Amino acid sequence: MEPSLPVLLVLVLSLPVSTSQHFFLLRPSDLMPVLELQEDPDPELDPREKDLNETELHSTLGRHFDPEMMSLFPREEDQEKGPLPKELQDLDLDRKQKKKKLRRRLQLWARTGCPLVHTWTDLGTRFWPRYVRAGSCHQQSSCSVPRGMFCRPARSSSLTVLRWRCVTRGAGLSCGWIPVNYPVISECKCACPT
Repeated sequence: MEPSLPVLLVLVLSLPVSTSQHFFLLRPSDLMPVLELQEDPDPELDPREKDLNETELHSTLGRHFDPEMMSLFPREEDQEKGPLPKELQDLDLDRKQKKKKLRRRLQLWARTGCPLVHTWTDLGTRFWPRYVRAGSCHQQSSCSVPRGMFCRPARSSSLTVLRWRCVTRGAGLSCGWIPVNYPVISECKCACPT
């Protein structure tokens, strides 16, 4: 029994799509920042007071809750942080004659360092915890001598938060919390522009 021409045509045309479908998936990266979610403004889709039971949500998130990176309430922004280079850590700061050398190295480090700048980001009422500490790279000026290189993300990590999701089922709406990964930049480095 030979397959008919329409069946064969459908199989041939669907083969490349099914085998290369993974190329179409969106993946967060340092070059492709997280886009703002376009939320439906309908307040009916927001979690109600009974859905915001802190103890229950904390239990659902479990070990993924990181109090250093997540908060239920807005916090003040942190200062810039970056690792002190090994050359500066090894300096003997008690000797007076090394003052000039130390000052020069500190100036160079300040000019060429790539600090990670943390800011508290409000994800909105449909996320728990609502506030996440996201990192970004200092972009004000060149980080190299001579000029030309800029601070770029070097490493990222992801935080697991809960997202309130509503799905239409039959005649009604079914809503609940689902865990989602939220990518954040965790390290910056001085690199050539891309």
